[in-house]
Amino acid sequence: MGPNKVVIQFKDGTVMKGSTTDFLPNKASFHLNSQNETVETVEVEALKAVFFVKDVDGNKDYKETYQDVIQGGGKKVQVEFNDGETIVGYVLGYSPDRQGFNLTPADLNSNNERIFVVTSATKSVTFS
Repeated sequence: MGPNKVVIQFKDGTVMKGSTTDFLPNKASFHLNSQNETVETVEVEALKAVFFVKDVDGNKDYKETYQDVIQGGGKKVQVEFNDGETIVGYVLGYSPDRQGFNLTPADLNSNNERIFVVTSATKSVTFS
């Protein structure tokens, strides 16, 4: 399996782009192969989320709608981050005691294929 294209956002708002081959949801850190060809060790608890993307550059003008139904995607949730951003998607498993959880965005046209949400960066997680 090849590297995953990712955009990572830190709790302080900093964004980094690149790829990773060793991200696991239960590990405390992973390596980011950044666009400037350096390898950075990233501590998951410093992050807001890891966005697994189709294209690291994306379309900055695209506005997410979160209206799509993802068949087999699990339960629909609304996540409000501590910074005020809200996303809607589907989760197969969620526990507030875990470091984070995977979310499939409820927008099939999104650049995000899935998002690893860091639990400590969330204000609320509401099931609908």
